[in-house]
Order: sequence, then structure tokens, then C-alpha cells
Amino acid sequence: MSFRKVNIIILVLAVALFLLVLHHNFLGLSSLLRNEVSDSGIVGLQPVDFIPNAPQHVVDGREEEIPVVIAASEDRLGGAIAAINSIQHNTRSNVIFYIVTLNGTAGHLRSWLSSSNLKSIRYKIVNFDTKLLEGKVKEDPDQGESIKPLTFARFYLPILVPRAKKAIYMDDDVIVQGDILALYNTPLKPGHAAAFSEDCDSTSAKVVIRGAGNQYNYIGYLDYKKERIRKLSMKASTCSFNPGVFVANLTEWRRQNITNQLEKWMKLNVEEGLYSRTLAGSITTPPLLIVFYQQHSTIDPMWNVRHLGSSAGKRYSPQFVKAAKLLHWNGHFKPWGRTASYTDVWEKWYIPDPTGKFSLIRRHVEISNTK
Repeated sequence: MSFRKVNIIILVLAVALFLLVLHHNFLGLSSLLRNEVSDSGIVGLQPVDFIPNAPQHVVDGREEEIPVVIAASEDRLGGAIAAINSIQHNTRSNVIFYIVTLNGTAGHLRSWLSSSNLKSIRYKIVNFDTKLLEGKVKEDPDQGESIKPLTFARFYLPILVPRAKKAIYMDDDVIVQGDILALYNTPLKPGHAAAFSEDCDSTSAKVVIRGAGNQYNYIGYLDYKKERIRKLSMKASTCSFNPGVFVANLTEWRRQNITNQLEKWMKLNVEEGLYSRTLAGSITTPPLLIVFYQQHSTIDPMWNVRHLGSSAGKRYSPQFVKAAKLLHWNGHFKPWGRTASYTDVWEKWYIPDPTGKFSLIRRHVEISNTK
């Protein structure tokens, strides 16, 4: 074989190899573009990573995704893990979790989510930039606890889930016992951007929630002595709602600029002190009550059975707790602590932290008592 023919053969092989590598890279890029959710242009909320592992039971790629937004702070990470695990194991729907956290927590969270029991979930970790809250919140010396930035993540849903038309938000102190698809399918009235569970609903009345406090109306959250509040002409006796679990119509949310409205009232509160001095619940509730006054739909009360984090939780019967679609440990006592009600129900869904950083408080007590 002549030297020229050898060179031609080598050239042909090199071209073939180049085309093969190019084809492989193109397929890899196509796959990445299909799976990656890129929101790099968003200010203040930066995606950390996205794990595109679809659940094995999802066979129809056209099935609608159900975005579930949940905040995960370092000291409550076990709560978020249990909530996610309970949702995933009680549905056959295509759920994607948007987990909002702060710098320094993402690595810990990622290690936990890589455990065998959670490998099938689809999730995205989003870093919440606390600069978003500058000028909108202030520490109140009369309030025992400091401001927790992640509690305000629910105000920024359209930014967190930029391509979705609808989403579910829930706190980290919940367990879901029903199929999340049913909650997602909650009908919202025309013009309503969200659906909440009202504090005066029949479920609360059935179990006598006196032990959880006696403020379940607007006057428990807003200072009606302030002229700006009185000018809104909102009845002080109007039943409040719980913002720990809700369904959002993000198309309507964007159209009405709900996030801007919420930020407006946050700023005004910093300037004028519009919230009640004896705030009945979360600091995030007052602006939501103002913006959604008589402009929200309702979810099935069984999808937010709350007060398990207070003494009132002990009033629930085991049968009622079993029938609930969602259990909510709102209040001072959390299910990863010592004194909450029905911690055994919560612990069924808890997955121990593989890093050992997070552990159940009661277990430390039990261990010390046995020594």
C-alpha cells in the first residue's frame, strides 16, 4: 500500500471519529437542554442545581408537572425532607420540588436528597438572596423570635417557578397523606390568584381549637388603630386564613402583580407599624390578608389540618388524623421536637440525616435518660 493511500485512510478515519464525537456531544447537549431549567437571569433567586430524574412510575412524558415550592432552612431541614418524602410516596403524578434555601445549606440538602429513599424525586434547589427583603422587614424587639428570611419565599412564587401556570406552596412542618394531585386540582374562581384554608373552617370548629388561641380574624393580625388600615374598609371580624399551604394561579398572580403588592405592604409596615402588636401568627400573614381580602378561593379543609404544633393538637382523634389529607404542625411545637402531637405519624416519613447534622431532639432526651 502506497504512502498516499495510508494518509487517505488515516484522514478518513479521523473525519469519521470527529463526526462521531460531534454527534455524541450534540446528543448530550440536546438532553441537557431538555432537562435543565435555567433561570440565570433572575435577580435574587439563583438556581443551585436541578436533578432531572423522573419518577419510575411516570411513563407519559406529556404528563403535566406539579410544581411544589417548599422552604428549607438549616435548622428545620428534617421537616422539609419528611414533607417531600410523604408527597412523593402518596402520588403517581409528576411532581417537581422547588426547594428554597440559603447559602451554606445546599450542600447539606443535596447530600440528604441523594439517599436511596429519595433518589427518584425531581427537584431544584434555589438560593434565596436576603437582599430581596432590604427595607421590607425589621426586627421587632417585642417579638421573641428573629426574622426568618425563608418565610417570605412564598411571596416570590412566579420568580421561583417562572414557567409554571400553577403551583403549590407549603411549609416545611407538614406531612401529606393524600394524593397531591387532588390539591393541585383545587378550582380557583376567575380573578383569584390563590386558594387558602380559612381559619374559621368547619374542620377547626369540629375539634374545638380553643387551645390554639382565640384570634382567627383580621384584627388578630392588623392594627385597626392605624388610619391606613381603617381606610381599606376591611371588616375586622373577617375570618383570616392560613398561608402555610396554598394553591396559586401564577398566571393571575403575575397579571395582578401580587408580589409587588405584598412588597408594598411590607414596606409600609416598616414605616408605619401596621401589623397587630399581638400578632396571632406568622409575620408573612398580614400582607397576604390585605392583598387577598375577599379575593381568594378556598381549599378543602382536610388539606390543611393544622394546630398540631400547639396544645390543641392533642384534641384530634387518631381516626381524624388518619383521615386528614395534610397534617400541619404550625405552632411552637414541631414534630422533630419533644412535645408536639402525633410525632409518630410524622416520623413515619422522616429519613435520618446521612451527615448526622440533624437529629430528632426527643431521641437525645431518650438516650440521656437511659444512661
